Amino acid sequence: MDAATVERFEANRDRLASLAYRLLGSAADAEDAVQDAFLRWQSADRERIEVPEAWLTKVVTNLALDRLRSARARRERAVGEWLPEPLLDGDPMLGPADTFEQRESVTLAVLMLMERLPPVERAVYVLREAFSHSHAEIAEILDISESASQQHAHRARRRVAAERVSGEIDRAAARAVVEAFVEAAASGDTGRLVALLTEDATAVTDGAGLSGRLLRETDPERIAAILRAGFKPTETKRRIAGGSPGIHAGLVNGSPALIAAIGDRVVGIVVFAVREGRIANVHGTAGQDRLGRLTEQWRRTDHEDPILASW
Repeated sequence: MDAATVERFEANRDRLASLAYRLLGSAADAEDAVQDAFLRWQSADRERIEVPEAWLTKVVTNLALDRLRSARARRERAVGEWLPEPLLDGDPMLGPADTFEQRESVTLAVLMLMERLPPVERAVYVLREAFSHSHAEIAEILDISESASQQHAHRARRRVAAERVSGEIDRAAARAVVEAFVEAAASGDTGRLVALLTEDATAVTDGAGLSGRLLRETDPERIAAILRAGFKPTETKRRIAGGSPGIHAGLVNGSPALIAAIGDRVVGIVVFAVREGRIANVHGTAGQDRLGRLTEQWRRTDHEDPILASW
């Protein structure tokens, strides 16, 4: 390929990666899908491609759907085994964030919800809500009718609205949430943590990166106890982490997050979905296989001083 042809693809790379990430919930899988699309672009008869951006969108969408439908993906994403890969605020893979729908579509809560949608319904929702494609365009991308696209979009929007756990939140409000959580957790009083949670709060973690399955809890008292135990510093935890991390406040997938870091290495995060000033959903991740890209972004990003200098 000549330089102009490569440049045409590279101009679309971030958008394509953001699309694939929303569909797959994995930065690594998204990058693989985009690279596969590049190989197809390389071998395609480009003179017959009238609108390269539309052609590339269709290729990446269908590559992602193929991955979602594969036996490997079904096995890896079985209930109790899969969490979306978190991304730090500012990562280009998070993609468009001009509207509430675009911002919501990349939150961990919605990515988890979309796991329960059929692949085509998920694709329609992402293409429509996050990338503002018309139903005619979506029909062409997915080889379905416009009416089918409209029906899929309606069902997906209804599911997301019914299970919405958070609203808009800015950086200052996000920091306030994390500071309140850290203060309550550090106090040793689980009652203070319970007071921060909604009555229907849920929590899911990867077992501090040590468990082969996800740990789920729906009782606020139990969630508070687990969070308090997880936050309590011990020599064993310091040994596993490789030191005593500082606790920072940040935004992960557009939501308030507690970020535990030792120098420029992130060793764990806790992401909160907030509803009416209280925590409605908690996602905890410490498995390093899920934190690689986030850590890379952390190293390249200026961040404020830690809330706690040492865990």
